[in-house]
Amino acid sequence: MILWLCLCWGFSPSAGQPDSELMARYLEEQLLADYSIVEQVARRVPRQAKFLQRLETRPRMSEFHVRSTIISRYAFTTVSCTMVNSGSEAREAVFEMQIPAAAFISNFTMSIGNKTYYGEVTGKVKKNSSDDKERHKKPLSPTEGRENGYETFKASVFIPRKMQARFLLHYEELLQRRLGKYEYTVSIRPQQLVGRLRVEVNILENSGIVSLEVPPLRNSKQKGNGKAEGGVSPPPSTVIGHTKTLAKVTFNPSVVEQTRIARNGILGDFIIRYDVNRELGVGDVQILNGYFVHYFAPTDLPPLPKNVVFVLDSSASMVGTKLKQTKEALFTILQDLRPEDHFNIIGFSNRIKVWQQDRLVPVTPNNVRDAKKYIHNMSPTGGTNINGALQTGAKLLNDYIAQNNIDARSVSLIIFLTDGKPTVGETQSSKILSNTKDAIQDKFCLFTIGIGNDVDHKLLERMALENCGMTRLFQEDEDAASHLKGFYDEIGTPLLSDIRVDYPEDDVEQVTQNFFPNYFNGSEIIIAGKLINRTSDKLHVEVTASNSKKYILLKTDVAIDLLSRNDIRGVPGLEDGKGDNNYIERAWSYLTIKELLNARLKSDDSQEKDNLMEKAKSMALAYNFVTPFTVLKMKEAGLHSEPPQEEFVSPSTDGIGEKVQSLQGHKAPQGIHRGQDKQRIKISKTSADGDPHFVIDFPSSKFSVCFNIDGEPGDILRLVSDHKESGVTVNGQLIGAPAPPNGHKKHRTYFSTITILSNKPERSYLEITPRRVILDDGERLVLSCGRSAVVRSRSLEVSISAYSNITVTIRDSISFVILIHHYKKPAPYQRNHLGFYISNSKGLSSDSHGLLGQFLNHEVKLLQESLNTSRQEVGQNQTEAWKASPTNTLKVKGRLVPVVWKQRRIYNGQQEVHCWFAKNNADKLIDGSYKDYLASHPFDTGTSFGTINSL
Repeated sequence: MILWLCLCWGFSPSAGQPDSELMARYLEEQLLADYSIVEQVARRVPRQAKFLQRLETRPRMSEFHVRSTIISRYAFTTVSCTMVNSGSEAREAVFEMQIPAAAFISNFTMSIGNKTYYGEVTGKVKKNSSDDKERHKKPLSPTEGRENGYETFKASVFIPRKMQARFLLHYEELLQRRLGKYEYTVSIRPQQLVGRLRVEVNILENSGIVSLEVPPLRNSKQKGNGKAEGGVSPPPSTVIGHTKTLAKVTFNPSVVEQTRIARNGILGDFIIRYDVNRELGVGDVQILNGYFVHYFAPTDLPPLPKNVVFVLDSSASMVGTKLKQTKEALFTILQDLRPEDHFNIIGFSNRIKVWQQDRLVPVTPNNVRDAKKYIHNMSPTGGTNINGALQTGAKLLNDYIAQNNIDARSVSLIIFLTDGKPTVGETQSSKILSNTKDAIQDKFCLFTIGIGNDVDHKLLERMALENCGMTRLFQEDEDAASHLKGFYDEIGTPLLSDIRVDYPEDDVEQVTQNFFPNYFNGSEIIIAGKLINRTSDKLHVEVTASNSKKYILLKTDVAIDLLSRNDIRGVPGLEDGKGDNNYIERAWSYLTIKELLNARLKSDDSQEKDNLMEKAKSMALAYNFVTPFTVLKMKEAGLHSEPPQEEFVSPSTDGIGEKVQSLQGHKAPQGIHRGQDKQRIKISKTSADGDPHFVIDFPSSKFSVCFNIDGEPGDILRLVSDHKESGVTVNGQLIGAPAPPNGHKKHRTYFSTITILSNKPERSYLEITPRRVILDDGERLVLSCGRSAVVRSRSLEVSISAYSNITVTIRDSISFVILIHHYKKPAPYQRNHLGFYISNSKGLSSDSHGLLGQFLNHEVKLLQESLNTSRQEVGQNQTEAWKASPTNTLKVKGRLVPVVWKQRRIYNGQQEVHCWFAKNNADKLIDGSYKDYLASHPFDTGTSFGTINSL
């Protein structure tokens, strides 16, 4: 299995050595340790006395090695620890390792002398109700770690005299992205100096690794805030090396270096933070051997406004540091609220006090100042009325939503903080949960924070899970102010709501959660599943979401044959992997088990809870994971093994819910149906494309007119100008290229940017290039031209067909199509460029102008110059008869324009157009001259010659 990947790196399978060799190595380590301590702290201790004292106590740790391999955010970790008993009798050795609470233990092996004991994951026997009651009465022991996110694995054994024991622990976890970074942490707490201490972490990210950093070691008092003494440099002896997709980080301190970090042994966390490159679009979809995992973390999105109610515990137990730090954090959080946000504050003890009765107030300097005064004057007193506080907060937010017709423009949430259990009002947890869910009604999310050891962890966790939120727990001796601020930063910038990720129903099965109420900046949405259709060569993916006033649909097809990209065999640093290398399958199983655990935690139905438990247990046994429903048993007797607390439910999938919840947003379509993605675009001949070649179609006259504009690089041409009436303006900016050999032009020009501006019913603009589309309607959204997507707002729709075209529809009555011309191997005279086509002009007024716009509501007559110079008007049925005549004339607004018959190909050469061609930059055909149509900048909305306006 792949969890043996790290095991094979540098660990000898044999443990037995002659007693003399063990003693010699042990003495060498002791002498070196004593010398180092004396050198560093100037404390003289008789070496023999110190050696004899240690010799007669606990076994010494001679090796502590950690090997980790992170493949596409999924981490496999192996911890190897060797302990030596140099005493004259058997002594107990205790191996302790703090592991992330989100991790699953997947294997444990212990070697004592020549004997090896293997851990076996088995199903846990269901206890009777009396046992459950006794177990629940026993308080959970607090765990050290950032935001209570670690648990301690403990195994003990008696080592015979003059022998050693080696412990091998394997665990796996899926790294969660917070505040724009993945964080991998190794707990190093040997509680003594170690002769050979080494941590090695290998990272493989096919998307590309960015922002790799190793901060200083984090001790228990610094957990959560990421700060440490000694600056921001990595710990001593840390070596960092990486390429675009691979990274290797090692930490290998000598005994001397260990004493410089801590006199009695290192006590801290070794941390690696990094992020990956991201493309605009549906995200990163990875497929391997019938399984897929989908990472979605969009950027360049405008934040959604928030409606937030802070519900803060001010009971007597909050006295002192807890309330002081809560106030400090709230002062900072209030300062970070955006002008478009609305907020209120509730303080509760046995009484409930609302800062602003029956309303949420906008974020203004005066309101923020008054809110800080209110928080400053909060004093700790009385009991803890959790139920009443939540009911008040929910009613306040529900009334605000109903009275102000809140829609997808904002995200509503409650942030609830307490340090204890309910003591006033309703105190039964089941009723508090039911009342809270009934009050919120799936309309907004509840985020819960617990401080200290007396908090009801299970109540806060379940309240958050049932109401699409997250929970965090902090210890009293930690920096609560930085914890609270950090947690708010995670949820303080919502970018999308009602996110739904769909795959064809007949292509996938057993897909993990695919609907998410909110997406917060710096986080990541992860979905995994199994492929059904193994004959298909691609997987269709659609992501729908709401962003402020816009509805977004992103689409793409992912190639299934990605073995060469996602297979880890042969990757430098990972070449020793054995067995099952399908990390994607294990990520899927990890996510599925987490969801089953959370679903069971939320359920009140005993039969449903049993079914969920059996499903989770079955999958955990199949993948050898230690969970609340499985245990790790050793194959030999006389050993004692304590896996992490059984009652814990990991917060790694916080916010996962089973119901599709509506947060007053646009509803996402349900699923994907075959053939749905076929896009048919109605195209007219009226266009500006190529060098640029202009074509104007006159359907009623049954002919077309064409002309060229020989502009200069950097010129901005006004194509459509109807700003005063329909509010629409289209400008195109030219880019230059050398002329082809033997050509008659000195250079070529193409459209590099098309800008579409609209001011009715509200201001918005689109800036389109061959690479990306920028939509700004007061909030900026950036989309890649390489990913299919649809964005809809009240009056505008933008549809992107990947690397092909972009359709822009304004108020359902104006449509433009922009072709994307990409060259894989462009010639020197070719440039990636755009073509502009008018598909529907019904919404443009009769006064519209521009190089194309001036002809949309006017007819042009075709005349023919006969041999006797008599001029006659050509009828519609006579056009073909005069095509061969060398002298033809157009009559445009009383002007006579000589033209010749030409053929042109438009729309990527797919359509041939026969047209009457006007020479000399359309002289006399267009009003004025070519230079009259030059805009001063891309957002110029001037509608008449010499007039410049800006949207």
